[in-house]
Amino acid sequence: MRVAVDVMGGDHAPVEILKGCWQAIEYLGEDDSILLVGDQKVCAEGLASSGLTEQQKSRYTIVHTTQVIEMDDSPVDAIRSKPDSSISVMCKMAARGEADVVISAGNTGACVAASQLRMRTLSGVSRPGIAIVMPTFHGPVVLCDVGANITPKPKHLHQYAIMASAYADAICGVSNPRVGLMSIGEEDAKGTQTVKNARKLMRDEPLINFVGNVEGRDIFKGVVDVVVCDGFVGNIILKLAEGMAEGLFQMIIAELQENAPELLKQFEPVMRTLLKKHDWQEAGGAPLLGVGGYSLICHGRSQAKAIKNAVRVGKQFFTVKVNERIVERIAKSIPVSEDE
Repeated sequence: MRVAVDVMGGDHAPVEILKGCWQAIEYLGEDDSILLVGDQKVCAEGLASSGLTEQQKSRYTIVHTTQVIEMDDSPVDAIRSKPDSSISVMCKMAARGEADVVISAGNTGACVAASQLRMRTLSGVSRPGIAIVMPTFHGPVVLCDVGANITPKPKHLHQYAIMASAYADAICGVSNPRVGLMSIGEEDAKGTQTVKNARKLMRDEPLINFVGNVEGRDIFKGVVDVVVCDGFVGNIILKLAEGMAEGLFQMIIAELQENAPELLKQFEPVMRTLLKKHDWQEAGGAPLLGVGGYSLICHGRSQAKAIKNAVRVGKQFFTVKVNERIVERIAKSIPVSEDE
């Protein structure tokens, strides 16, 4: 497996990105390697001071690029005007079969655009969607889409359900996952026209174990394994959940320190376990489901731990052949016209 990592993308690039690449050495097998895509000098200096052995350093190859897509750049314009950017180059490499997995913590829109334009979509897939796994008391819940497509057609939501189900089965180990469609009420009549039309498609699709409309609170109640929504709503859910988890842990620790400091040390092992389960950096990156390769999009705030785990997740995707499962399911699904 060859993993291409965008060294120049992210709030903490290139230092934390490179550090994560060095830490990921523990996940590399004999046939695995990491392609450092970015400025030659930056990557070479980082590799020289990495602390890795010469044998370990041989697992890393530098791919020089001269341009960087900034966080505030227009995604499509940047892909066209910066053909030698780290994001563009690594997606071109994947398209040519020179990389099996691409990872970036850079401009999300540019990552989506480059993956779709260069790597193309899988056979039968209309639009790719970003999927994330949300930890809950009842088990993992896959949410798709969280930012790739903010104005989807019903057909796109229908395919997100199929792709996210394949993901939940292959990666999360959830057989025949229960799928819910995010809306403002459980009733059939609730939601936008797009949601209503998507509901009909998902209800009639034998490949989807559809449980109906769900509301935001249902994500954490154990009634679904997969939740489908447009990228605008999904991104808000994601960021809200991240903020609530971080805030809740801070409140619990503050209350213990103020009212029961003697219990703080006693609860420390439990808190560490809970923090790890809800730490977004443990997930590494979110896969862009539906593109012709494995594209992992990391949080812009990603540090070394997130990049390290993204390499681990990328290897898992490549090993279990998630894309082949998606293509197989899409081919068996009920045909839906592009207008739907």
